[in-house]
Amino acid sequence: MTQTQPSPLYVARGGNGGRLLVFLHGLGANSSVWSRMLPAIDKFWEGRWIAPDFRGHGRSQFIGPYGFGSHAADIAALIADEPPATVCVVGHSFGGAIGALLGTGWFGPHVGRLFAFGVKLNWTANDIAKSHEMAGKPARTFATRDEAVDRYLKVSGLYGLIDVRDAEAGNGVFEVSGGYQVRFDPRAYGAVGPAIPEIFSLVKIPFRLAAGALDSMVSAADMRAIDKNAVVLRESGHNVHYEQPEMLWEAIAGELKATS
Repeated sequence: MTQTQPSPLYVARGGNGGRLLVFLHGLGANSSVWSRMLPAIDKFWEGRWIAPDFRGHGRSQFIGPYGFGSHAADIAALIADEPPATVCVVGHSFGGAIGALLGTGWFGPHVGRLFAFGVKLNWTANDIAKSHEMAGKPARTFATRDEAVDRYLKVSGLYGLIDVRDAEAGNGVFEVSGGYQVRFDPRAYGAVGPAIPEIFSLVKIPFRLAAGALDSMVSAADMRAIDKNAVVLRESGHNVHYEQPEMLWEAIAGELKATS
């Protein structure tokens, strides 16, 4: 008899119905970044949704390994019993790359479609080296909560979008002996390295790439080299789900309708 190991992931959930949206956050963030999209989802989505924290992030366990494959396997285990045609992954940045890996079928036929936005497609050797350098540094303890929140917002890419005093910003930190730390294991930076365009070239399911018009991490040309119909979302930067949640939902809903 096989024994099922408990998931190392914290998972936020909502909704009802047969279809499932799987929201995957970016590197250094956590599931709370989807909060501004929830009103639109609750109003317009006829189905369920889940938003896990990747291992080493948020309220999930800080246990490695942290490679792309480990994250994809974690998510595949969460949705293993779902009919693939009913599952759509919505991935931001790093989460979009993990969604693409799930779309290859290497971790089972668990996903029917993918919407990936803000995915950094071109990584230089210097980019990768810096990430690996950060992965070797120990977690820093801050004297005050506000200092830790400030660091969390920079790590997650949300700096300037949330006030450090907001309760949502506080979800990214926790209290430890001697102060506060960010809810992010620096070793997770070590996942950076695989060539993202190569992963997308192996995706076997319908997918759409998108990015904000002001996103400095990815250009329309980068995306359209992979997806000729990639979507550019006006007046938005890297965190469209936080800056323009209703616009992003309209784009996602349009793709779901087109592929249904």
